[in-house]
Amino acid sequence: MSHTDPQQDVFGPDSLLRPLASEARWGLAVARATLLEAAHPQIGAALMENSTFLTHPWRRLRNTVTSARRLLDPDPRVRDREAARLNRLHARISGTDAQGRPYDATDPEARAWVVATLFDSTVTMCRLSGDALGADAMRRLYDEHRTFLALMEGTADHLPATLPEFWPYFDDIVEHRLENNEAVGVILYRLFANVPAPPVLRAHPALWTAGRAVASPLATAITIASLPEAFSRRVALPDLPGARTLMQSAYLGAALATRHLPQSWTRVESFMNLLDSEGEGPWETVRRQAGKAAALVRLLTPAGDDEGEQVTRSAGRFFTEVLDQTGDGCLRWPDLAAMAREIATRLDLGGQEEERLFQAYAAWWAELQAALDRDGDGRVTREEYAAAAARLPGTGLIRIADVLFDVTDTDDDEKIDAGEYRNLFRTAFHRDLAGGGEGYSRSAFVRQFVSFMSGQEHSSAYTSLLTSG
Repeated sequence: MSHTDPQQDVFGPDSLLRPLASEARWGLAVARATLLEAAHPQIGAALMENSTFLTHPWRRLRNTVTSARRLLDPDPRVRDREAARLNRLHARISGTDAQGRPYDATDPEARAWVVATLFDSTVTMCRLSGDALGADAMRRLYDEHRTFLALMEGTADHLPATLPEFWPYFDDIVEHRLENNEAVGVILYRLFANVPAPPVLRAHPALWTAGRAVASPLATAITIASLPEAFSRRVALPDLPGARTLMQSAYLGAALATRHLPQSWTRVESFMNLLDSEGEGPWETVRRQAGKAAALVRLLTPAGDDEGEQVTRSAGRFFTEVLDQTGDGCLRWPDLAAMAREIATRLDLGGQEEERLFQAYAAWWAELQAALDRDGDGRVTREEYAAAAARLPGTGLIRIADVLFDVTDTDDDEKIDAGEYRNLFRTAFHRDLAGGGEGYSRSAFVRQFVSFMSGQEHSSAYTSLLTSG
């Protein structure tokens, strides 16, 4: 008989999972779990075909942590709201992978595997940190993970009812279901290589790049060494000399930091804040000002052949850096849906607001298809976009901007104030962009969005929102 009542609130003061998930070291468990998730055929296909995982793996991982913390919130209303949002998001993700196998993000077996990997990785984190769980604590933690699944599914039946039944289930999937797919490679060799620079180093990109080049292989080795041996053998992962010692040192070091450093330094929100801009450094300021100057020159200078070629190159670069969210070299509906998902996640939109946003992006996609998709295959190439960028209609973008303004302007005062701006962009409010006032008017907000999304003007805020790691 199950120990878990899906209706029981186990995330109260005595919860084991909620405080663990609030610690920065839980990131080690989440990274490990994400890799095991991605090796599942359905999950790996969904990640590669419909998400920003290839181009922005860190943003995807960061959103996973944010969503998990909402699902573990002490307030049941916050948990229910996030579960509903995830269900809406997953309902939009289905298709067929390159081998002709169907995948569906609402598949209950795949969703159960996601929770199973989180449980196993959390147990592993505790064991490697010198905080091995006793039998009763481990059972309680497992019950909490089953409740975690029940929040989304309405039932926990796709996870074994008891802890003794869980381990054979977990081992069986590792041995017979997981595979070495493209998503696994992205996590191992691109996730840590794309960690965004912390604020103190954003003005020194060369220094951060050099440091990351050294740290990234070490982080990859630590993650590989922490995986189940059966999985590493199955997908032929390298067993590097000294990797296990390095891995154990990393976990122990994270545990010691959690115990002895100030709590404000070791909370997950402190770590996540390092990945969100606290304001522009000199490098971003120069880029923004240069973008404004370039836009002014283009407006004042007649477009000769050379300039036409430059506009094409600029449009092509914008296509690669912003529009091609899934990184497959062409523009498809999943790219625009990924932008809508990122905004909906950041603003924690309700169902009606989220639907308006997706419908606005769908209208823009229909507009782009009509203008660019000549063969009707549902794809727009980089070259097709670059050649026609200057002549594209803008009504779809204006509609998106209007909806985005509405969902950001939570107090309905027809301006985006500093707090609302930070909720969307995770960065400081810049009055110079708002024309010197105390907030963005609708017209100023729409103008900036359309200018950025048409590739005409650089915006560090929108770059952070739509292209960051």
